[in-house]
Amino acid sequence: MPELQRRILLVEDEESLILTLRDRFESEGYAVTVQSDGESALAAGTRSPFDLIVLDVALPKKNGFDVCRDLRQRGIQTPILMLTARGQVVDRVVGLKLGADDYLTKPFEMMELLARVEALLRRSRTMAANASDSFAFGPVHVDFRSAEVRREGAPVELSTLEIKLLRYFVEHRGAVVGRDELLDKVWGYDATPVTRTVDVHVASLRQKLEANPSKPEYIVTVHGLGYKFTG
Repeated sequence: MPELQRRILLVEDEESLILTLRDRFESEGYAVTVQSDGESALAAGTRSPFDLIVLDVALPKKNGFDVCRDLRQRGIQTPILMLTARGQVVDRVVGLKLGADDYLTKPFEMMELLARVEALLRRSRTMAANASDSFAFGPVHVDFRSAEVRREGAPVELSTLEIKLLRYFVEHRGAVVGRDELLDKVWGYDATPVTRTVDVHVASLRQKLEANPSKPEYIVTVHGLGYKFTG
């Protein structure tokens, strides 16, 4: 089975650099989404799952440092590579302390940027593979290979669909996922507007895994958009 196309969120306001980077990333097989200001970047990074964020520091409306900080505070763990024209050590330290994974100073060689992008994606794939069979959040521990779930040490019975739904949430933690997406990826059929299938299964997961299902801590509703797993 071919590997899924890796998705990059490119956040840059310099038009010529946008064109250069987008063309090169796409020629390397990446799917690229472009945002040119910090507020739009924060919204996009929160709303949709990406494999990597390439984030300029000097942006209109909200600078890259603030975007990086806000993404991490919202639980978004997508790898972030920061770009900046600044070369001072203090700026690199600030970016890394705010949660950036790597830092590249302009002007840079394209081959170095591509090498760093691939290194971050490779590290992310390795971490995902290591975490793919088991996952823990709060008092809950899940072993996806054996389909065993425990909460505070006690076994929890989940249906096959509930296990698949939970796994999808875990694999996309921090991102908002819509009902149509869940129906397509978990159930495997196109969404029917009147169905409440997803809501029923989410309610069941909350009942079994949340300390207070009426005020969920981990599987939260994003009104008008869908759900977000914050574990």
